[in-house]
Amino acid sequence: MLDRQLPVALSIAGSDSSAGAGIQADLKTFTVLGVYGLTAVTCVVAETPGRVARIETMSPEIVREQIAVVAKSFPIRAIKTGLLCNAAIVRAVANAIVDLAKTVPVVVDPVMIATSGDSLLAPDAIEAYEKDLFPLATLITPNLDEAAKLLGESIQDRQSMERAARALSEKYRANVLLKGGHLSGNDAVDLLYAEGKIVEFAAPFVREVATHGTGCTYSAAITAGLARGDSLEMSIKRAKEFVTRSIRDHLAWGEVHALKHPL
Repeated sequence: MLDRQLPVALSIAGSDSSAGAGIQADLKTFTVLGVYGLTAVTCVVAETPGRVARIETMSPEIVREQIAVVAKSFPIRAIKTGLLCNAAIVRAVANAIVDLAKTVPVVVDPVMIATSGDSLLAPDAIEAYEKDLFPLATLITPNLDEAAKLLGESIQDRQSMERAARALSEKYRANVLLKGGHLSGNDAVDLLYAEGKIVEFAAPFVREVATHGTGCTYSAAITAGLARGDSLEMSIKRAKEFVTRSIRDHLAWGEVHALKHPL
């Protein structure tokens, strides 16, 4: 039986067969952080870290119905979106959560490119994000590649990160957490642009660990914090610490396919 005092969060994302990203990563993160996780599956991804073999999308109707059913039955306190695959699903998700978004925070992780470099989002879906989903977002969490795609310009250093975070926030009228883990340097630095100011979140860069699903885990941890009632900055701070600790204390699979980190 669900404890009525337990905060509830909804993840709308894809299913990862390796269980390191997507819905599976979100549920693990929610559970560890004391949040009950609900799901709406948008697609099934046959993948292992470093390789996406195939993506099978759900119909927009079943995605919408999954959200509608749980929204009627559970006291959802935060929502996050992950891989949405195509424009029809993006629009279906936006239509399904538009009323919820008036009262609960929505974290949009615009999953476009896998860590492996594989494209995960159909081109016409970006316009649907911009028109239908971003206006509902409390926080948008692009990585550098995704931000560059949205802005049409490269992001090479800390200064260009600040400009990009500000530009994205002003363009989409939402708080933006720009994740800078792909930049060179000793620290993994993320920048939040909210209420006209930049806030930095930094942690030592953990080297020689091949990561998979860190963006999913990060946004899920932020969502968990918001579901618990933490402020946006505190949710990001604790999520950053959680992800850094998870990477540092990663589970290794030995020599099997050279897999180092299933996160």
